[in-house]
Amino acid sequence: MTDTTIEIILQRMSAILDCWQLKALRKELELVTESQPQSPFRNEQLLASFITAKQVEGCSEKTLAYYRDTLARMTSTLDKSYSRINSNDLRQYLNDYEAQRHASKVTIDNIRRIMSSFFSWLEDEDYIVKSPVRRIKRVKTAVVAKETFTDEQLEAIRTECHSIRNLAVVDMLASTGMRIGELVNLNRSDIDFRERECIVTGKGNKQRPVYFDARTKQSLITYLKTRHDSNPALFTTLSGEPRRATIDAIESQLRSIGESCNAGRVHPHKFRRTLATHAIDKGMPIEQVQKLLGHAKIDTTMRYAMVNQNNVKASHRKYLE
Repeated sequence: MTDTTIEIILQRMSAILDCWQLKALRKELELVTESQPQSPFRNEQLLASFITAKQVEGCSEKTLAYYRDTLARMTSTLDKSYSRINSNDLRQYLNDYEAQRHASKVTIDNIRRIMSSFFSWLEDEDYIVKSPVRRIKRVKTAVVAKETFTDEQLEAIRTECHSIRNLAVVDMLASTGMRIGELVNLNRSDIDFRERECIVTGKGNKQRPVYFDARTKQSLITYLKTRHDSNPALFTTLSGEPRRATIDAIESQLRSIGESCNAGRVHPHKFRRTLATHAIDKGMPIEQVQKLLGHAKIDTTMRYAMVNQNNVKASHRKYLE
């Protein structure tokens, strides 16, 4: 008798048995199951199949690793067949994880979302009858207003760029709002200088056009004139044999620039958030900002952007007074 069979029996008997009788029945069925050969679908096999399914969907290697590590840790801690894991097991796991690791509510909700995706997949594939995560509500997290760059800070950062490559990187991030992973994967052939646009490949291997301003165009042209190599990458290393620039290297350069010009913590994502905030602040429809940033859901765009409170006040006077 498989674990799935037990769940089906319990579900069918739930209409005529009370909760105590169902628990007693489950215990007896599990005792019978333990004396039989184990199901061929072990936890490791199911987890591997889930990761493969996510890979086919287009998830990045970084995302796949996060899914794999998170679910493997849960599996090891609970030490139970997936079909026997219930809502209380998962609630206790999340509670213990938060307490032992001093994890934030955001982290705990991320783990909950991954577990929800996994157990929903198990349900859809008929490995379990019902996902135990259905009864676990979304973890409420505090809404923290994240910082954006001021115009003065952006100019200070540009001034502090002592290499033309770094200036082109800063201008590209600031004017397009692209992700750092999208930027390092760009090739010279991807740039359309006449239309001031390029095609980037974002999450899920989805492509979208992004647009840059005239200043960025000039920075890119000036930078490329200094290149005498055949490397197809748009941005290469600053020294040695030209190689495609890495995310870590550019992030390190930006941190150093920020420290030198007292512009606070400078990182690629802050340019993206700044662009989204300024776009909405100046009246760009949120749906267009969503397309610009390559977000699948508009809720994600709203979390990136912070509307200027002065504009809210002005709009109240314009439309409501």
